Amino acid sequence: MLTNIELEQILDTKLNAKQISDYAPNGLQVEGRKQIQKIVTGVTATLPLIEKAIELNADAILVHHGYFWKSETPCIRGMKGKRIKQLLVNDINLFSYHLPLDVHPELGNNAQLANHLGVRNLMGLEDKPNSIPVYGELETPISAQKMAKRIEKTLNRQPILCDEFIADYPHKLIKTVAICTGGGKATLILQQTKALMLLLQGNLGTNHTLRS
Repeated sequence: MLTNIELEQILDTKLNAKQISDYAPNGLQVEGRKQIQKIVTGVTATLPLIEKAIELNADAILVHHGYFWKSETPCIRGMKGKRIKQLLVNDINLFSYHLPLDVHPELGNNAQLANHLGVRNLMGLEDKPNSIPVYGELETPISAQKMAKRIEKTLNRQPILCDEFIADYPHKLIKTVAICTGGGKATLILQQTKALMLLLQGNLGTNHTLRS
């Protein structure tokens, strides 16, 4: 059994959290009971996830999207207030790691997605350590349609495929793939290189059409 501080130190070290500038604090965001034996994990610290952790009598929740983002109000009210209240009342710790969990070369979202899709030799697209977007190559080039099917099978989600690309390049094979599991950096990725043949992004937002 670990204490909450010991677990935070382990996660900080493993994910190199202190070396990565982020939009929210990484680590123990909401402190609960000291001893930790059962942990529930999820993508976002939503109320249903917290309620499930309460149901399971969990000591801690570990998520990718926590609270206290730089762009949001610091006031603890509304939806955020309800979530944090449930954590405090039930003495549950909340650990959150955002960019450290995107960029880790082994455990990170980019690295894991690349591994499952067969994208090898990952390199950063940003000219700095811990680049958020990365790119690599497929061992064997494949068509966009086949790549879309591979993505759907891997993630159990149907990807958004740019129809204009298919129409313009019906026989073009994909070799070089860029990955950004978060919602930003799309414009940066497309500006950085013209050699990319596929961009995988976690959240397209308002970027409805992405072409190389």
